[in-house]
Amino acid sequence: MTAQPGSTRALSPDARSGPGPAPANRIESSARSMLAVRQLRLTDFRNYRQLRLDCGLEPVVLVGGNGAGKTNILEALSFLAPGRGLRRARLDEVGYRQTRKETGGEEPNAAPGTTSWAVAATLDTPEGRLAIGTGLEPGRGEGSPSRRVVRIDGRTAASQTALGLHVAAVWLTPQLDRLFLDGPGDRRRFLDRLVTALHPQHAGDVAAYENALRQRARVLADGGRDPHWFTALEDTMARHGVALAAARADTVHRLDAAARLGIGPFPRAALAMAGEIDGWLDTMAALDAEDRLRAELAANRLRDAEAGTTSVGPHRSDLAVRHLDLDLPAAEGSTGQQKAVLVSIALAHARLVAMSRGRPPLLLLDEIAAHLDVERRTALFDEVVALGAQSWMTGTDAELFAPLRGRAQILRVADGSIAAV
Repeated sequence: MTAQPGSTRALSPDARSGPGPAPANRIESSARSMLAVRQLRLTDFRNYRQLRLDCGLEPVVLVGGNGAGKTNILEALSFLAPGRGLRRARLDEVGYRQTRKETGGEEPNAAPGTTSWAVAATLDTPEGRLAIGTGLEPGRGEGSPSRRVVRIDGRTAASQTALGLHVAAVWLTPQLDRLFLDGPGDRRRFLDRLVTALHPQHAGDVAAYENALRQRARVLADGGRDPHWFTALEDTMARHGVALAAARADTVHRLDAAARLGIGPFPRAALAMAGEIDGWLDTMAALDAEDRLRAELAANRLRDAEAGTTSVGPHRSDLAVRHLDLDLPAAEGSTGQQKAVLVSIALAHARLVAMSRGRPPLLLLDEIAAHLDVERRTALFDEVVALGAQSWMTGTDAELFAPLRGRAQILRVADGSIAAV
């Protein structure tokens, strides 16, 4: 059975790939402690006008050609966690867009009224069945901006931060293959997703800090001199900035210990925070670090106004990663070595989350198999199954996922429809 746009027909959870279903004892033993999407529903999301997909507990593999909509499914799932999703798209960019076929071969355009979109899911959690959803809704009055709404078991949540209390999700995409070569901002964003999976309130601290950071920069650029306004913004930056830096430090310390062990053929890695405020937290209490950050921000107002940037704070920190087996910074390894380190970190983090929260995170692995050799692909699949994680993987070649036959749901995506392979 297929899941079609505009239809309520669904892929049965019994329509699994391979010669038979995953072992029942494996599913029953993991179901009590795992996080799994049992039903996913999309409305006006990317290339899906309507989609309903019912799933089992096993890993899910989506195969199909480029542009078929595989990554769109992963992006939808990523919106079940706090943040802007795995593409970091603006909320008004992910609404349904007409296909060339629908527009008679013309360039696709946003269909009228499709700025709004919704992603909803029914989850199995250790606490029981949970209904969760998020989306972009029109403003309540004429001229009012659209807003993101989060609902959990039918009740509207105060903010998207509430998602982190229920869903931990981590993703690897082809864009992250340059993580160790790109700027520190990309590494901070990657790290903050890992931190939020262990510290759900972290997303709120990041959002509050960045909002105050932007406001302070605007006031400086406009020549503002009101000390009370600066004091309020800098107090917010100090409180939330030190909180998020402390959560990063805790996560990196624990993840470093896990990543140093290595996983099968994946390399051992060392992680550390590098930044001024990170050094403070190594030598002083958090409250003392808050006071110091407040003082530094106040003292640097004139210099920051002239430079057009805020010169101190956790937004200037970086994540340092070292490939221990080669004894060199991860950025100096080959493309394949960097990819292997990244996968190693993600798997170590999944183990850490499973131990800390009693459930592994959702793993969203886009085009994960294409640049791994046979040994590492097999090791990755074995680790995902052993974790009991519901991993969602995409690829263009179904044969790359052959080791998962009988242990995963392998689905083919084509033109917005999904069917079992």
